[in-house]
Amino acid sequence: MAAPALQQPSYLLANLKADWTNKPLHQRCHELSKIIDDYPAKELHAIFPWLVESVFGSLDGILSGWNLRFLQARSAEYNIAMDFLDPSGAMMKLVYKLQAEEYKYEFPVSYLPGPIKSSIHAGVLPDCPLFHNKIQFPMSGLLLLNPFEYYMFSFASSLIAPKNYPPGQHGSCSDSTYFVLVNTYLKYFLPTEGNVPPSPFSDTRGTVASPAPRSPNVPYVGYGGHSTSLLKRHITHQPSVNADPAAQEIWRSETLLQVFVEMWLHHYSLEMYQKLQSPQVKLALLQYRLSMSSMLCQPPAPPGSGTLHTYQEPFTPSEEHVLVVRLLVKHLHAFSSSLKQESISSSPSAHSHSSPLEELKRVVVQRFVQQKLYVFLQHCFGHWPLDASFRAVLETWLSYVQPWRYTGEKNNMQADGQNRIVPDKWASFVQENLLMYTKLFQGFLNRAMRTDLVNAKNALMVFRVAKVFVQPNLSEMIQKAEQLFLEPEHAILQRQNRVFLTPSHGVSFLSSRQPVRTDSVFKVKSHVYSLEGQDCQYNLMFGPDLRKNVLKLIQIIAQARQTAKRISDHSTEMAANNSFLSWFAVGSSDHNNTFTGGEMDDMGEGVKKTHEFLDKALDYLCQIFRLNAGQLSQLMVNVASVDDEGASKQLPDCIPSENGFVLTDLGRLQIISGLRRFEIEYQGDPELQPIRSYENAFLVRLMFQISSFINARFGDHMEALCSRQDLLGSIGRHYLSSSSKVAEQRRKSPVPRQRRDRPQRARLSLRVLASYRTLLILLLLYMLFALLSFGTLSSTGLVLIVSFLYELLLISFMKN
Repeated sequence: MAAPALQQPSYLLANLKADWTNKPLHQRCHELSKIIDDYPAKELHAIFPWLVESVFGSLDGILSGWNLRFLQARSAEYNIAMDFLDPSGAMMKLVYKLQAEEYKYEFPVSYLPGPIKSSIHAGVLPDCPLFHNKIQFPMSGLLLLNPFEYYMFSFASSLIAPKNYPPGQHGSCSDSTYFVLVNTYLKYFLPTEGNVPPSPFSDTRGTVASPAPRSPNVPYVGYGGHSTSLLKRHITHQPSVNADPAAQEIWRSETLLQVFVEMWLHHYSLEMYQKLQSPQVKLALLQYRLSMSSMLCQPPAPPGSGTLHTYQEPFTPSEEHVLVVRLLVKHLHAFSSSLKQESISSSPSAHSHSSPLEELKRVVVQRFVQQKLYVFLQHCFGHWPLDASFRAVLETWLSYVQPWRYTGEKNNMQADGQNRIVPDKWASFVQENLLMYTKLFQGFLNRAMRTDLVNAKNALMVFRVAKVFVQPNLSEMIQKAEQLFLEPEHAILQRQNRVFLTPSHGVSFLSSRQPVRTDSVFKVKSHVYSLEGQDCQYNLMFGPDLRKNVLKLIQIIAQARQTAKRISDHSTEMAANNSFLSWFAVGSSDHNNTFTGGEMDDMGEGVKKTHEFLDKALDYLCQIFRLNAGQLSQLMVNVASVDDEGASKQLPDCIPSENGFVLTDLGRLQIISGLRRFEIEYQGDPELQPIRSYENAFLVRLMFQISSFINARFGDHMEALCSRQDLLGSIGRHYLSSSSKVAEQRRKSPVPRQRRDRPQRARLSLRVLASYRTLLILLLLYMLFALLSFGTLSSTGLVLIVSFLYELLLISFMKN
């Protein structure tokens, strides 16, 4: 088939724009696929930026594109979009076609994450090969990217770009086209088996070389500008491209990974970025590697430079963002664990001869992900709302600290069905990621103590964390890593003086020729100091301070269990009293009752789950921190002594003030744990309460107008009657004045005294006649009197006499 006659790029782009809104998606994709196949790269170059924006939306979020984040698998357009954007689809074919011609595209710096943008504007080149030689000079605020980089930057940016949610489009994140595409790209460009498939347009011009040295007159100072990528050094030194096709194509894997990490995880301030990348920090790590005392040679760090929370930017990721990060973490663990055994056990000299993909597997987690993910998770732990949506952050953290779950191996299970044993080979991973286990566990502990654990979803999160850390061998590995970190430096120097005496022992982090314990100490100390700074105050996970917090959490769990038990008992009682007459509110006349029968049933189901989760969490925490039965029993006795029936009805701990009661920290804890609570009741005019479900709205309004007329007409006479001290006065106060009953109810209220002690005038209330219960009783009485051959007027008189005698008898008993 002959190629079509060449058209002007502007004419082709104009035709595509005109058809974009008029034709359905399947027709547009079909025509685009044909254009990509038929037209040369020179013609396609002009439509590529427009096509990328039309698919992923604009960077500012104004144009939504195909709404990949809301396009669910059940949609008819799902398969069409997936086929077009597949790694072997038409869009990627266009990328490769333009890649072979060395076209460049502009990406605004203003749409990069805050730390990267601030670094570039401040004249600091980010310490990532992805940004080298891509800044235009003089500064124009644009990155020059090749087609593959531009496509991946736009794809990753669409996750964090502000979007206007389309009305009515809701669904699971894991079923969205965007989520599935991320998973597809990860499996294609970071395969656990085999190599990355070569591009259909194999051309040496498509290969990304190592960053070229910049001109000395460039005003940028990049702390990492001199270091090139490990994989790009392999590509540069490759003698023949045809000898190893994977070496030519591995740059796509590294580019995709760096784009995802930089766009999704690189969210902290410029000060933190400069601290982590400063020459002083790198020199300190080098000094540890060369057995030199960092405290003697390192300039003193500024106060507070070791605390990450001081430098975090005001960034709040969405739940969808966190779930995609979790997908990235899980795949990278599986990718790293697929490293061939011969590559793991081979000598360091053989590393340079292994394939670039195997080298990437060896360093992918520690080099690319660890630092930024730690800061990202710590930010989420400190700023995420105290609700069940934190589960996404929690599972991302737990996925990272359990790489053994993604190896594909079947670990031995204990006979009693407990957790899997963590193999000893993962001890080095625990040591190199110590803060991921200990510091983030402390952060979760602080959150758990401020969370309502009666809620089954919150109780589930405590159970999940306890279940992970109770795995056999894991707590021992963490303790050993902490012991390595606390090992005195002079002991390290004495051993290393016998090791680092020859130049053969270099500073490569991939070297394994050093003594095992010395190398482990360096790994732990380098990890902690590189993430928390030289002046960090490390708090032991199994130390006395954290143990006290664990005991507090156990007390809160015990209190939550007892509160859940009371709720369960109350829901059971409500269900037992539920009958046909409950529709008429015969079972309860409490105007301030908050829960309905259906709500109590749902709560009862949640309470059962809460009991199960908290019981198992208590058991796991006792195993992790080696609490004996005596300590646990004493904690339970203390909780039971405080949480008796009388105490449960008391107000939370408060301090009286001019404006009423002010909650103390203990009172807040009592409310969160459900140990005590304020009685929520209506504090306004009883006649103006909201209309209840057991009242007739028309009758409520009618009776209010009648009673208001009577009170306005005979108010003075009512006051005089109520002021009498004889029997008539008692009857008048009973029927015409509710101030005594209201005052008794409000005496226990935390509302300021000046608002409680307002004088109440005597008045008549007829609202009781609007209640369905009252109407039902009257109807039954009239039916009874009708059977006894009483007329309407006589029946009414009998009803009034019976009511009066009943109230008179009640008043007599009250006076006695």
